[in-house]
Amino acid sequence: MEQVILNKDISVLCVTAESFPMGIGKAFKTLEEKVDTIGRMFYGISRPDRNTIVYKAAVEAKEGEQMEGCEVFIIKKGTYIAHTILDWKKDESSIGKAFQSLLQDTRIDPNGACVEQYLNGKDVICMVRLDDKFNNN
Repeated sequence: MEQVILNKDISVLCVTAESFPMGIGKAFKTLEEKVDTIGRMFYGISRPDRNTIVYKAAVEAKEGEQMEGCEVFIIKKGTYIAHTILDWKKDESSIGKAFQSLLQDTRIDPNGACVEQYLNGKDVICMVRLDDKFNNN
């Protein structure tokens, strides 16, 4: 298991998927239609809500940026446990499997979210923030 330290909060612009997991692709497409995404880092943010998973397709926001039809979300700074997946499109289920493993850790932030950071067109880091009492920041 890896650790990733985010030294500052990351502000992102989000579009919520209509369903999980089927609506994820459409949410990213809608986001790309609303925001100039060139040169920006993409994220996926998910967390449980009652009996479902809420998924947000996200892109790094410029300072103070807001966009009609997009929610602003803050990925909190801190220490995250993580798993890097190379060429995730070869096995899309590998993302879910990575999070299932990470969520077994008893140190995770109960108010946190599962965060996917898309490094390029094929690699992703799956991250879950540790609770503040385990955070080094």
